[in-house]
Amino acid sequence: MTATFTESVVEEAALAWLRGAAWAVKNGPSIAPGEMFAERGDYGQVILPQRLRASLIGLQIAGSLTPSGLSGRQAALQPAGAW
Repeated sequence: MTATFTESVVEEAALAWLRGAAWAVKNGPSIAPGEMFAERGDYGQVILPQRLRASLIGLQIAGSLTPSGLSGRQAALQPAGAW
């Protein structure tokens, strides 16, 4: 007997691991382009800017950094004038 690994088996294992690591897992179609809660303009957009920004702010708070302490790195992480 041979084991069969399909994309869905790997995907479900990865999602279970991420849930266990306290990651928020959302249903793809509910955040897809054109939907009410869309998080990207199109499927080619692989970085979700709102999530990235929120995570970086969380790290900033957890690390007790101030925006001025991030001045050099800040420009590389956000569009000009975003903060």
